[in-house]
Amino acid sequence: MKPTVAFGLLGATLDRASRDARRWEKWRPSVALCQQPDLIIDRYELLHQPRYTALAEQVVEDIALVSPETEVRLHSFEMEDAWDFEEVYATLYDIARGFSFDVEAEDYLVHLTTGTHVAQICFFLLTEARYFPARIVQTSPDYQRGDPAGTVRLIDLDLSRYDRIAAREAQHQADTRSYLKSGIETRNEAFNALIDEIERVAIGSKSPILLNGPTGAGKSRLARKIFELKRARTQIAGDFVEVNCATLRGDTAASALFGHVKGAFTGAVKERGGLLREADGGILFLDEIGELGLDEQAMLLRALEEKAFLPVGADRERKSDFQLIAGTNKDLHDGVADGSFRDDLLARINLWTFELPGLADRREDLAPNLDFELADFARAHGRQVRFSTEARGRFLRFAESPDAPWTANFRDLNAAVTRMATLASGGRITDTEVDGEIARLRRHWRGADRLEGDALLAEVMDAEAVAALDRFDRVQLADVIRVCRQSRTLSDAGRTLFAQSRQRRASTNDSDRLRKYLAKFGLAWADVQA
Repeated sequence: MKPTVAFGLLGATLDRASRDARRWEKWRPSVALCQQPDLIIDRYELLHQPRYTALAEQVVEDIALVSPETEVRLHSFEMEDAWDFEEVYATLYDIARGFSFDVEAEDYLVHLTTGTHVAQICFFLLTEARYFPARIVQTSPDYQRGDPAGTVRLIDLDLSRYDRIAAREAQHQADTRSYLKSGIETRNEAFNALIDEIERVAIGSKSPILLNGPTGAGKSRLARKIFELKRARTQIAGDFVEVNCATLRGDTAASALFGHVKGAFTGAVKERGGLLREADGGILFLDEIGELGLDEQAMLLRALEEKAFLPVGADRERKSDFQLIAGTNKDLHDGVADGSFRDDLLARINLWTFELPGLADRREDLAPNLDFELADFARAHGRQVRFSTEARGRFLRFAESPDAPWTANFRDLNAAVTRMATLASGGRITDTEVDGEIARLRRHWRGADRLEGDALLAEVMDAEAVAALDRFDRVQLADVIRVCRQSRTLSDAGRTLFAQSRQRRASTNDSDRLRKYLAKFGLAWADVQA
C-alpha cells in the first residue's frame, strides 16, 4: 500500500490544551487525526503561523506519543489576516504549487477541520481544483461516547463514486437533455448523443456555438433552449436576441447590428443601440450568418474578440459582453473559398460546431414529434385534437417512408399537423384528413423538387442550354447532378445511379457510363461538382 500523507492547518484554538494529563481528555483535531485505528497517517504536513510555533511543537510531541509511525513536518508561513479570503487563498496556493506531489507513490489527504472558515473554504477549493491532488478528510468530536479520538470521515471529490449523487446527476442530465429537446423523447441515437454534447458545452462554455443544418431543422428553437438552460442556471442575466441575417441588407445591416448615432446618415433622427447592445449579458443568435456582409463580419469579429464595437457614425466605442450562437444551412468553408465569408471569423466561431440532422434522417423520431406538434397545437389554439388509431398509423407509414422527403423538415411537419388538426371535426383526425394531407404534401414536394432541379441546372448550364432540354431530360439530369454532388467520386455516383441495372450486367463500368451521360449535355464531372 502507498503511504498516506495528510495536509492540515494547526488549530490555534481547537488544538490548544494544557500540558498536563487533562489534555488527553480533550478532542484535538490534529492529534485525533492520527489516533484513528483504521486510518494510518504516515506523514503529516502541518501548516502553522510563526506565532503558534510552540503549540505546533506540542502537537508534534503528542502525535509522536499516540502514533509513533507518523512523521510530522512543520511548515511555518506568514499570514496577516486568517479571515482575508484573497490572502489565505494565495498563501495556500503558493504552498500547493511549491510541493512536489507524487500521486503514483503516495496517497494524499487534506484535513478540513482546523483553521478559520475562510481557510477551510480555500483548502477545499484548492483540493477541488486538484492543486492538492487529494481526498478530503474530516474529523469531528464523538459526543455520544466522549472519545477524545473523535470520528473521521473521508470524502472523495470524484462525485461519480457516490451512488446516490451519481443517480441524481444522471437524472439531472436526463432532464436537461429532455429540456433541450423540448421534452420530446427522441429515439435517434446519433441525435441524442449530439444533444448530450450540446448540453455539456452549453453549461461549460461561453464560447461561440455554430449550429449547422438544413432549413427547418430546429436551429432557432435549440438556440432559445440553450439560452433558457443557461439562464435557469444563472449563468447569464441578459436577453435572448435573435436576428435572421438574410433580412439585413445594405446600409441598414450595420445599423441594425451595431447601432448608430443621431445624424450618422439620412434618416438617423435619433440614436439606436443596436442588437449587440440588446444582447449584453445574454445570447445573440445570428441565424443564416453566412448571409452577413463582409464589413459586418469584420465588425462582428472585433466585437467577439474585444467585447467592443463602433456604432455607425460614432467616435466612441460601445461595450457588449454576449455569447454568440450562429446558425447556417450552408457550408461556411465554401463561403471562405469563394470570398463571401471571412476565414478569421469562421475560425473564431468554429470552436463548437454541431451538425443538426434533417427530419428525413431521423424518421424514427417522427412519432414523438407528431405527438409534440399536436400538443403544441392544443396550447396555441385551446383545442385538444387527436388521431384515430387507423389515421395515425396511416400518416406515420407515409411519413416514415422514403416517399416523404420532408424538404422543409419540422416546418413541413408543423404545417401538416396544423392543417389536419384545423380540418378535423369533433377533435378527431381521421383517414379523410390524413389522405388529403398526404396528397397535399406530395404536390408541395413535387413543386419543390422542380424548383430545386431548375436551380441545379442553372448552376452548370447557361439559360439557353437549359431551355433547350426536354422536360424528361430536365428532371433526369437534375437528379443526376444532385447525386453527383452528394458523392465523393465519379465511381461512387455511378454506383448509386446505376445500382439496379448494374446487377443485371455481366460487366460494369459505372464511372464510364456516367461520364458518357454527362457528356451528352456538354458536362464533365468537374462541372457538376463545382
